[in-house]
Amino acid sequence: MKLVLITAIASFEKDVKKMLKEAKVASYSYRDVKGFRDASEESVGDNWFGSEMNETDSVMFYAFILQHHLDVLLEKITVFNKKQESTSKVHLAVLSVEKYN
Repeated sequence: MKLVLITAIASFEKDVKKMLKEAKVASYSYRDVKGFRDASEESVGDNWFGSEMNETDSVMFYAFILQHHLDVLLEKITVFNKKQESTSKVHLAVLSVEKYN
């Protein structure tokens, strides 16, 4: 059993839900969150937004899933991210669960 955390910009919400369904993840939770990026260390020319502090409407999903579903989900997210022309990607973090009830 693994605990996965997925973060993405809000406009990717439907895409993430579709990937979860295709990976046969039947139960998950999600919520709207504010993504934050401190760009104060970047030069003005490299900073698309032209300001030091950027907040983005984002979404975070979390679910307990089996390893074979995780493998499918990871592949789906990898393929999705490779197709994106924007700098924003879907991010997946995996945590091992030693005990659960």
